[in-house]
Amino acid sequence: MTAIQNKPNNPIAHLSATDIDDLGRSLDVIREQVIGSRGADDAAYIRKVIDVQRSLELGSRAVLLFSLFPPAWLAGTVGLSVAKILENMEIGHNVMHGQWDWMRDPKIHSTTWEWDNATPSDMWKHSHNELHHTYTNVLGKDNDLGYGIMRVDEDQKWSKFYLGQPLYNFLNACFFQYGIAAYDLEIGRVIKGRKDKDLFKRQVKGVFGKIRKQVTRDYLVHPLLSGPSALTTLGANATANLVRNLWTHSVIMCGHFPEGVETFEKKSIEGETRGEWYLRQMLGAANISGGPAMHLMTGNLSYQIEHHLFPDLPSNRYAEIAPQVQALFEKYDLAYISGSFPKQLASAWHKVFRLALPNDFLKTTTATVVDLPTALVRKAA
Repeated sequence: MTAIQNKPNNPIAHLSATDIDDLGRSLDVIREQVIGSRGADDAAYIRKVIDVQRSLELGSRAVLLFSLFPPAWLAGTVGLSVAKILENMEIGHNVMHGQWDWMRDPKIHSTTWEWDNATPSDMWKHSHNELHHTYTNVLGKDNDLGYGIMRVDEDQKWSKFYLGQPLYNFLNACFFQYGIAAYDLEIGRVIKGRKDKDLFKRQVKGVFGKIRKQVTRDYLVHPLLSGPSALTTLGANATANLVRNLWTHSVIMCGHFPEGVETFEKKSIEGETRGEWYLRQMLGAANISGGPAMHLMTGNLSYQIEHHLFPDLPSNRYAEIAPQVQALFEKYDLAYISGSFPKQLASAWHKVFRLALPNDFLKTTTATVVDLPTALVRKAA
C-alpha cells in the first residue's frame, strides 16, 4: 500500500499485504455479525429518537410563544437547539446513510428522508456518502477535507491565503449549513467548466428552496405566531440555528482534523484493496470519548472510526463494536485516536492554526518564544 508514503514516520510500514488482508477479513466478520443481528430493538431505538426529537421541537416552539419572559426564552432556546442537533446528527445524517433502510419503512428511508438543512438530501448524499466516504481524507478527492478553503496537510503548498484560515474556519462554523450547501454545489467545478450548468441551476434552485422554507418557518411564521414575543422568538430561533451549526462543525472537526489523523495522496488509492480501504478509514478518523448523552448528541459520530468503517450500520451499534475495533488497532499496532471533546477540538484547532503558517514556522516560534513540553513541540512540528 502506497498511502502516506511521503510521511517521515509511516504508521503502516510494519504491515505486510497479508496483514492488511487479514485485517480486512476481521472487519468484515464484525460487519456481518451486526447485519445478522439487526432487529426489533434497533428499530425501536430510531423510532424513539424520532419521537423524542419531534416532541422536543414542538414543545420548545410552544414555550417560545412566551419567549418575552426570560425563563421561557432560555428553556425554549435550549430545547430547540437540542432538537435541531438531534434532527441533523442522530436522525438525518444516519437515515440518509441508509442505516435504517433494512426496516423497509418508507418514512425512515434514505430515499425519502429530507432534513432541516440548507442542502437538499440528494446533493448531500452525493457529496458525503459517495465522495467523502469513498475518498476519505484523500487530498483533491475528498471535498470534506478542509472544505476547499483550508490547508490540512504539510504536503499542501502554502500560500498567503492560508494565513486567514482560522477566520475562514470560524465563519464556516457559524454558517455551517450554508457553507456545506455552497461546497455541495461544487461551484469551483462550475467555474472551471467541469460541471453541467443546467444541473447546477437545478441544484441552486433546490438549495434556495430549502433556505426559503427554513427562513419562512424560523424567522417569519413562528415569530409572528408569538405575537408580543415575536422579536425574542426570532432571536431564539437564530440562536438555535447558530448552536446547531457550531456543534455540528465542531463534531466533524473532531472526527477528521485532530493531530495524528492521516491524509492521503490521490495516487495512494490506485488499485486499493478492501483491506487497504478499511485501513485508510482507520487512519483517517478520530473518536470522541464520553457518555451516552455525548454519543447521542454527536449522532454517534463520536465513534467516527467505527462509522467510517461501517457507515451503513445502525448508529446505536457503534458502541457495541468499538471494543472489537480497538482490539484490532492494538493487534496491528495502529494508533486508535480518541479523546475528550475539549481535547479533540483543541487539537483540531491547533492544526488549523499550525497549517495556516509555512511548514516549520510554528516549530521555530514555539521552540524559541513559548516554553512548551518537548512532546508538544514535536507534535507541532
